[in-house]
Amino acid sequence: MTLVQMQPRPASAGPVHRTAEEVMDAAGPQVCDDMSVEVALSVMAAARTSRLVVCDQDDQRTGLVTRTDLTTVRDSSAYTDRVRLRDILGDHGSFTSPVTTMAEAEHSTRTRGLGVLPVVDGQDSALGVLALSR
Repeated sequence: MTLVQMQPRPASAGPVHRTAEEVMDAAGPQVCDDMSVEVALSVMAAARTSRLVVCDQDDQRTGLVTRTDLTTVRDSSAYTDRVRLRDILGDHGSFTSPVTTMAEAEHSTRTRGLGVLPVVDGQDSALGVLALSR
C-alpha cells in the first residue's frame, strides 16, 4: 500500500521527499464532539464527504470519524440516539503536520493501523487527510 495522491504533482519531487501538504485530500467539515451519530451522518451526506474532523467545545481537534465508523455504530445492537461522536472516537485522534514527509506519514499511518491520517496546521485547524491506497 502507498499513500494516495489526489492531485497530480511534478514528477521531479520524489515520493519520499514530498510533504503531507503536497499530497493531502480535503479533510471534510469540522464538527463538535457532542453531535449525535445520526446528525453527523446527515452532515456527511449534505457535504458529500466520507469523513468529519471532530473538535471539542474549545475548538481543539479530538479525532476523525468516517462514514464506515458511524454506520457501524448506528447498526450495532447497543446503539441509541444518545450516542455522541465523543463516545466513539476511539483511536482516531492521530494527526500529522503538513511538513511531515510522506515516508514518515506512511510509517505513522501503518503502525497506528489508520486508514486515514488528518493533516493539521499550527492552530489545530484541519487542512486535509492522507489515505492509504488499497
